[in-house]
Amino acid sequence: MSRTISWPYRIVSGAARLFTAGTIAAAAATIFGLVSARQFGVRYETLRLLPAGSAPFRILHIGDMHLVHGDRGKVDFVRSLASLQPDFVINTGDNPGGLDAVDDVIDAVEPLLEIPGVFVPGSNDFYGPRPANPLRYLRAPSDIDSIEELRQTIDVKTIFKAFTEYGQWHRAGNRSLVLSARQDLTLHFAGTHDAHMQADAWPGFGESASGAHLRIAVTHAPYRRVLDAAIADGADLVFAGHTHGGQVALPHYGAIVTNCDLPTGLAAALFDWRAGGNTGTVNVTAGIGTSPTMPLRTFCPPEAVVVDLVAG
Repeated sequence: MSRTISWPYRIVSGAARLFTAGTIAAAAATIFGLVSARQFGVRYETLRLLPAGSAPFRILHIGDMHLVHGDRGKVDFVRSLASLQPDFVINTGDNPGGLDAVDDVIDAVEPLLEIPGVFVPGSNDFYGPRPANPLRYLRAPSDIDSIEELRQTIDVKTIFKAFTEYGQWHRAGNRSLVLSARQDLTLHFAGTHDAHMQADAWPGFGESASGAHLRIAVTHAPYRRVLDAAIADGADLVFAGHTHGGQVALPHYGAIVTNCDLPTGLAAALFDWRAGGNTGTVNVTAGIGTSPTMPLRTFCPPEAVVVDLVAG
C-alpha cells in the first residue's frame, strides 16, 4: 500500500538532515582544530647574509606561546628547542596565556635563557585574555584602544626579571642595542613595543650601527608602519609574530586574517619588504600557541623558526 507524505514533512525532514550534517561537520572541524593546535613543529630557513668566510650563525625565533597554566606538552616542546643548539634566541612576545601562567612561561624558556638573546613584549605579556567573539577578527583587527577594557594584569615584572637574570637576554622594546654575538660578528638590534597596543616608537639604529655586520629589527606585531620604519632605516632582517599565521586558515587559500594590516598572504612567511629605497627580509612566525579563548588551529600548525645565517 502506498503512503503519501505531505510537503511540510518533507521540509522538516530535509532540514533535520541538514542540521545533523552541519553539526557533524562543525564537530569534525573543531576536533581537527584542537588536534592541529598541538602539532608543534620547527620551520627552517637559510639566509646568506654573513660576510664571506663567516661560520654559520643559528637564530631561534619563538613567539606567541600563549602558555596556559599546566600545559606540560607546550612547556616540554619549548624546552626541547635548546637541543637545536641555537647561537641566539629572539622572542617576539605574547608568552603567557593567563594570569596564573607566569611560572609555566619561565619553566618553558629556562633552558634558552643561558643563550644570548633579545625579546620584545606583546599585549598578552601585560594583560590577561578576555572572553570575546572570535568572529570579530573577520571584521577588523581586535581593538585595544582602552587599557581599562583589558582589566586583569599579568605579573610581567617577574617574567622580565627571569628573562634577564642570566645576563644573556636583553629587552629591545623601543630601544636599540649593539651585541657582540661572537668575536667576528657584531649585531645591532632595534626593537619596538607592541604596535597593536599603539605602544611602538621606532628607536632607529643610529650611527653606532655603522660597525655592525647586521642590523636586525624585532617587533611583536608586523604592522606596515613598523616594517617601513625598520627597512627604511637599513634593517637587514626583521623578526615579528602576533598573526598566529591566521590561526584558522583555509586549504589552498591560507590565512583569512592577520589581526593587523599585513596582507594575509604574509601571515607566516619569510619575505622581502621594500621601504625608503631599501630592501630587507622579514620573518613572521605563526607562533607556538593560540588565542586562549579559541584554542584551535587549521592549516597553519604551530611553529618555532630556525633561521640559519650563512656567508653570502
